Amino acid sequence: MHRMTRVLLSWSSGKDSAWALHVLHLRSEYEIAGLLTTLNSEFDRVAMHGTRRSVLEAQAKAASLPLWDVPLPWPCSNADYEVRMREVCQRAVDEKINAVAFGDLFLEDVRAYRETQLRETGLQPLFPLWQMPTAALAREMIAGGLRAKLTCVDTHQLSADFAGRDFDERLLNELPIEIDPCGERGEFHTCVSSGPMFHSPIELEPGEIVIRDRFAFADFQVRKAS
Repeated sequence: MHRMTRVLLSWSSGKDSAWALHVLHLRSEYEIAGLLTTLNSEFDRVAMHGTRRSVLEAQAKAASLPLWDVPLPWPCSNADYEVRMREVCQRAVDEKINAVAFGDLFLEDVRAYRETQLRETGLQPLFPLWQMPTAALAREMIAGGLRAKLTCVDTHQLSADFAGRDFDERLLNELPIEIDPCGERGEFHTCVSSGPMFHSPIELEPGEIVIRDRFAFADFQVRKAS
């Protein structure tokens, strides 16, 4: 019998990692072993995206996958980050995982960094969305049923008014021409609530929008059943 490649997916809580999960599910040679996420231990939220742990855990449950959460100190040096990631990689190898997948799209330096970090671990780097045209990919995600909210906006690149908005066709049509439709250059980050990678949607309840440093963060939490 053909032996499937066991994959740990780097999970940001956003649309690109979620769509990477969907694409990997469509490929019969891969078995997804878990979702790997780093958390800011000071705020207990996903770094950059600002996603609450409770939402992250709801996503893992909706995907029927175990969550591998890695708390990072705040502030976190690159050395601290790499130590913790080496520990995670060793755990993955011990659990017979073969590869780590990422939702990166076209940034060559980011891909090179990930490949360097995995080079001596015994884990293969995978990039299932690599070089997909982002304008077409963004619309493919939306047409495919992915639903997401903008949780973080870099106000040096995009107006803070976009924070909290739906990632939908209207948003894509209103983005300035210089903004990547998938926000790959850090213009914005998202949190996914529904899509073909989940067996059931997550109901998100909006909270306040906070501007910290150069970023506008839109807070969301899982809506409690009435």
